[in-house]
Amino acid sequence: MNITISGRHLDITPAIRTYAEEKAGKLIKYYDLIQKIDIILDGSAAAKTKRAEMVVDAEHNNRFVAHCDGEDLYGCIDQVAHKLQLQLTSHKERFRNRKHPGE
Repeated sequence: MNITISGRHLDITPAIRTYAEEKAGKLIKYYDLIQKIDIILDGSAAAKTKRAEMVVDAEHNNRFVAHCDGEDLYGCIDQVAHKLQLQLTSHKERFRNRKHPGE
C-alpha cells in the first residue's frame, strides 16, 4: 500500500506526517484491497480553518473520498479516517452479503 501526503499552503511537519500515516495505515484492516491512499492537507497560518482530505484507491476501480474542515488539523485527520472507515466497512459488507439469484 502506498501512502502519499501533500500539503497546500501548509508545511507538513514530521509529527503531522507520522500521525496521518498512522491513521491511514489502520484503514487496511477494514478493507484489504486498498492499493493507494492520497492525503491532502490544506490550510495556512492566516486562515483559521484547516482541511483534510483522503482519497483511497482500491482494486476493481473503487475509489473512496472523505474530507473534513475544522480548526484542528489532527481532529480533521481523525474525522476523515473515521468517515473512510465507515465507507470501507459498508462497501465490504455490501459485497460480502450479496446473494446470487437461485441460491
